[in-house]
Amino acid sequence: MNEFYLMPPMPEGSEEGILKGIYRYSKSKMKSTKLKAHLFGSGTILNEVIKAQKILEEKYKVSADVWSVTSYKELYMDATDTERQNMLNPEKEQTKPYITKVLENETGVFIAASDYIKALPAIIKKWIPGEFSILGTDGFGRSDGRQELRDFFEVDHRYITIAALNSLAKEKKIDPSEVNKAIKEFGLDQNKPNPVKV
Repeated sequence: MNEFYLMPPMPEGSEEGILKGIYRYSKSKMKSTKLKAHLFGSGTILNEVIKAQKILEEKYKVSADVWSVTSYKELYMDATDTERQNMLNPEKEQTKPYITKVLENETGVFIAASDYIKALPAIIKKWIPGEFSILGTDGFGRSDGRQELRDFFEVDHRYITIAALNSLAKEKKIDPSEVNKAIKEFGLDQNKPNPVKV
């Protein structure tokens, strides 16, 4: 996490989300598309998520919102605590976890990119209201530059874009051939060994 990058101002109305684990960093300005993606990023990987948002919108006409996840642990703890309270108080009004309240009116696909292992974003999968793809740095580290590491672990803006397009294809919103075309345009090696197994 020693990457140098511009620290943006705090978005208006984001205080609660910052403390509770997630807030919308950037809402798409696109209005006329049926293709929707929500991109989750934490810490420095957020820069790659923002790049992916721009590519998805400009090149592939996918409306993409960027979400900053400040704590997967807080989201998980709140959700499991809420479920526990609901279970122990079945005759009281059932409450919703914070992550559910934040995302309940959102449609589309959800992509989480992390500089940590995939298991971290996976702890909130149960409460995500749609297709949820996770990119993370599973496997052994390599002594190289940040760009090379993110390429090796398949978590940079190209892979985030491909994950969003692939999720849309899974939901039959776009044809799989469009995903394959994008993979080739990015110059990604489809026969590259899985970094977890290398």
